[in-house]
Amino acid sequence: MTSFNFSTWPPQLTPEQLEALTLAATTYALSHGLLYLPPSPSNTQPPIPTTAIHAPLSLIPAPFPRAQFHAARELQSVYNVLYARVAMDTKFLDTVMGAEDGVGKADEFTGTLWRGWKGIREHGVLAQPLHLGLFRSDYLLHAAEDRLALKQVEFNTISSSFGPLSERAAAMHRNILASTSYFSASPHLTADNFPENNTTSGLAEGLSKAHEAYGVRDARILFVVQPNERNVFDQRWLEYELLEKHQIHVVRQTLADLAVSASLDPSTHALTITLPFQTNPSLYEISTIYFRASYTPSDFPSPSYYDTRFLLERSRAIKCPSLPLQLAGGKKVQEALTRPGVLERFLSNEGAKWGTRAPDLTAHAASIRATWMGMWALDSEDAEIAAALDRLQASGQGQGHGKVPPGTRLARCKAPSLVLKPQREGGGNNVYRETIPAFLDALPAEEREAWIAMEMIETPRGVSGYLVRASPSNSGTDNGSTEKKVVRAEVISELGIFGYALFGEGEVVEREVGWLVRTKGTESNEGGVAAGFSVLDSVVLV
Repeated sequence: MTSFNFSTWPPQLTPEQLEALTLAATTYALSHGLLYLPPSPSNTQPPIPTTAIHAPLSLIPAPFPRAQFHAARELQSVYNVLYARVAMDTKFLDTVMGAEDGVGKADEFTGTLWRGWKGIREHGVLAQPLHLGLFRSDYLLHAAEDRLALKQVEFNTISSSFGPLSERAAAMHRNILASTSYFSASPHLTADNFPENNTTSGLAEGLSKAHEAYGVRDARILFVVQPNERNVFDQRWLEYELLEKHQIHVVRQTLADLAVSASLDPSTHALTITLPFQTNPSLYEISTIYFRASYTPSDFPSPSYYDTRFLLERSRAIKCPSLPLQLAGGKKVQEALTRPGVLERFLSNEGAKWGTRAPDLTAHAASIRATWMGMWALDSEDAEIAAALDRLQASGQGQGHGKVPPGTRLARCKAPSLVLKPQREGGGNNVYRETIPAFLDALPAEEREAWIAMEMIETPRGVSGYLVRASPSNSGTDNGSTEKKVVRAEVISELGIFGYALFGEGEVVEREVGWLVRTKGTESNEGGVAAGFSVLDSVVLV
């Protein structure tokens, strides 16, 4: 275990030093595009923005053990290949996520996406065999006995956001170090403990490789975005990188826009977008579709939105992600991989089942499994779960509840140390600890299959941080000013590792490309910056 004492962090600062650091941080953020659009009372954004606020941020980077940081980055390539293989295993996804045999029976959103994918398969429309994943694997430190272990929170296969803004958060901290030395407040705050972060170029590289594989140089990349998006600058930095470094143009459209603008060539399945510029509409062929929307039911307010999503899936454009890759990111898949032998089957290349040039990764199985907490399905009747319940019953716990499956009964018994997760992305969906029994009481039996139980990651105690938020002024004047608050709070910091994978024909082209840190107060169970639960941060290696 690292000898670093987390409870001593952050170093003490005077009010004058805090004020100076806050000025340095916020002006850097505003000068370098570490920005959000401000909230509005109507939750709408103007077509042409006129104001912006800095993103929520941390003044001093979060301490993270050097060995675990590098281990997480080294594992990303294995995870890239693992989830590429999961997405290519149709039978596995049908069993785990489908609406006939899997979680899609209980979760309508998942079931609708799966049925759309199944319909495309049944009609023989496989216009594009390639898939692109821009992934992020999220971790927390787990204080286990006398050591700190790296434990995975989740693996994201769709709309893995905050890469560009996190790169700028790390650059902000390096700039503050260079300009103030953090007032020599800690010997850990030195340049060699502030790792570089080049996530923007890495994610753009993945998109550019998909564009190149499509083979039409003048085609464009489509960003499918949510209406009234406040986190627009995180997306724009990728757009600028693609244009300036790769000479690739981007088209931004919502699903509602695409219902009007998108069309498929009936013979080639090429996707084209028509944009009404003045009196001369412009027609653009699309090489790659990058989804920053369509990961939550609220993105589909009517069935026609699903029709648009499935039209995109039928196209020859390379999807990031495709429907099978989106389904592969489900929490149920995360749980299924923990079962005996499942991970090993995907990592193995016995019999060249993944191709003659595909690597056999079974040597990494133990390292991958070591990043997982215990988890199981609420509807589980597996012998291992039943045995764990029997042990609790022998000690006087876990009694009764009739025909309730062992997975649900075990979750009730172990509720103080668990989180329940549905098949959702975007934050705000989980059920934690003491709230679990009442939730289970109200959960219909037919919906249990949609949830998994996961042991809580117990993070180091006592570590604090200085958190800075920007919010519209409450002064009653609409002059674009902001009121900034610096709060010292006990915090939890989550590390995310980015990677990309282009796959589907031959070998998997993949790379680990960068990282992020999100820090939240310990009173918050959720970690989503866009959902308002946390701030952007970086690391100081200890």
